[in-house]
Amino acid sequence: MQTATPLTFADAAEHHLDDVFGYLLYLTRDRATADDLAGATFEKALRQWSRFDPKRGTARTWLLGIARTTALDAFRADSRRKKREEAAAEPEAREADFVVGLSPALQTALATLSAGEREVLALRIVIELDGDQTARVLGFSPTAVSTRLNRALTKLEEKVRNDDLR
Repeated sequence: MQTATPLTFADAAEHHLDDVFGYLLYLTRDRATADDLAGATFEKALRQWSRFDPKRGTARTWLLGIARTTALDAFRADSRRKKREEAAAEPEAREADFVVGLSPALQTALATLSAGEREVLALRIVIELDGDQTARVLGFSPTAVSTRLNRALTKLEEKVRNDDLR
């Protein structure tokens, strides 16, 4: 009987790099920022690899949780920096890569969602995590994830339908 070889950090990082980058790109809507955050995520993950417990979840979920924390930390730091400085970014430029291929109605509808609603959409629909995995990444109950997803999809449907009626 063969025993399973333990998962190495290199294997986990290589296997889940696209998911982590895609999630961060969805959150930031900026390739350069997503790339920087992905690097920081994998740096943190490497330092914390000895704490990874496959009994508590998959490496994918664990890495996405670290990515989320890394992104939130960066958002907070950026917010503090923006308060100190009077720098304004053009949202159209930051969103350009993110919205390629989406209909104008869907782009408009997505822009009306809260960050939390976009985040749950990213994890459940774009990254294709199941409800339990998404709940682990976000630190919510599966019921809360389901509720937030349902509300976000309902808002999107209403906004797109209303836009089509005009």
